[in-house]
Amino acid sequence: MADRVPRIGLIAATGADVRDTLLEGESGLLTIARPGKRPMYEPSKRRLTWPNGCVATTFSAEEPDRLRGPEHYYIWADEPAHWPLVQEVWDMALFGLRLGKRPRIVATTTPKPRPWLKAIMRETTTRITAASTYHNLDNLSPVFAEQVIKKYEGTRLGRQELLAEVLEDVEGALWTWEMIEKERRIDAPDDLKRIVVAVDPAGSHRKSADETGIIVVGWLDDHAYVLADRSGHYSPIAWANAAMNAYDEFSADAVIAETNFGGEMVTQTLRSVNAHPRIITVQAKRAKALRAEPIVSLYEQGRVHHVGAHVDLETQMTEWVPYEGDSPDRVDALVYAITELARGAVPAAVANPARLRLVREGVA
Repeated sequence: MADRVPRIGLIAATGADVRDTLLEGESGLLTIARPGKRPMYEPSKRRLTWPNGCVATTFSAEEPDRLRGPEHYYIWADEPAHWPLVQEVWDMALFGLRLGKRPRIVATTTPKPRPWLKAIMRETTTRITAASTYHNLDNLSPVFAEQVIKKYEGTRLGRQELLAEVLEDVEGALWTWEMIEKERRIDAPDDLKRIVVAVDPAGSHRKSADETGIIVVGWLDDHAYVLADRSGHYSPIAWANAAMNAYDEFSADAVIAETNFGGEMVTQTLRSVNAHPRIITVQAKRAKALRAEPIVSLYEQGRVHHVGAHVDLETQMTEWVPYEGDSPDRVDALVYAITELARGAVPAAVANPARLRLVREGVA
């Protein structure tokens, strides 16, 4: 009896990612197919059919239950380390991987140090192949090599993104990946009681200056939901526009603005874009670590949920070590937002004598 024609599952973060990357991207299946070997693509059925009869079905990692039932010989999972619901999707995919003599999954991903990825890499049945960006330079724009690679060479993020290293949690960092991962959600509740946009303006908009942190957080039943990260390098009017756009998009009830640098000018800049929002100003009078520790406690209690993935914010959270430099502005904005929402519900911070000494000496 002849072998049955294989059925393949193709999974990406969203339906758009399946189409734009796996199928029609520069290295997509439809793009690289040889003449006469190109599969027929039926978008309405989420199906590709090759001339030899092989069939592939596309899936979005936003809908794990779509994988409940379909059976496959092989699966291609693209960027699973960035899927918010990676464990749920992976479990459903494995249940359906039961055809043929050697069913397999190929996972192509940037090695974001999530607990799921580390567990998969430890399994004896996993085979790992790593390639750095340098191996692919002949296929990349010279501008990319000059601008992007040069910027990140020698940095921790560069080790992950350019050299394909799996980075461990940073010793001394207040947040860990597991702390964020275990409470991640794909959607926020529809009935959030409050939503705020927190802004931590940069002291300058020069390219070498810090970013302006802009974080959107919601609140319900003593739980915080991190909804969006709109941080970036902005001019004053540009960060005000970005903050007010987020304020309108999420129907926020307040903007939390840090005024240590700029004072009244921060409020005036925001009101020059929108004269009507409620603006709550805050001044950082305590050490950054002391401000952050009560918020870390909420994470440890499982009361903060990141809705979707916010890679830049989460990278800063898990890499910042108190008393070894300034905290990133995304982190400051996050702390301001949750502190405002959780007033009366945040655990008290207890400072030990060593930390108080560092504060007095101006180290913290």
